[in-house]
Amino acid sequence: MPTQSGHTTAIRAKKVIGTSVCNAEGDKIGTIEDVVLDKQSNNIMFAVVGFGGFLGMGEKFHPLPWSALDYNDKHDAYVVPYSKDQLKAAPADTLDALTKNDGTQYRDTTYDYYKAPRYWS
Repeated sequence: MPTQSGHTTAIRAKKVIGTSVCNAEGDKIGTIEDVVLDKQSNNIMFAVVGFGGFLGMGEKFHPLPWSALDYNDKHDAYVVPYSKDQLKAAPADTLDALTKNDGTQYRDTTYDYYKAPRYWS
């Protein structure tokens, strides 16, 4: 079943991981490093976007609500409605820390920061 943009509603995680992420102006801000799943609700908890650092050193990993990512064929990337400054100030940590204690701390903090609609009740 296609979405409004004509894409299917199903996508394999390996196709998402490694995809660039851009801001609304088309500036690349990072790459999707992972997708964290909520096993209890069968939803995507958040996408993990890595940016900053050099050769893997000093890189920060930012959880982004899945609903904030909109794939854009023109940019061949997911586009988010956030500026670089908003993303730099956003919650970020190591990959292990993002999923510590089932990831709910970063999920809640992230959705609050971006004022994203919660998929859980």
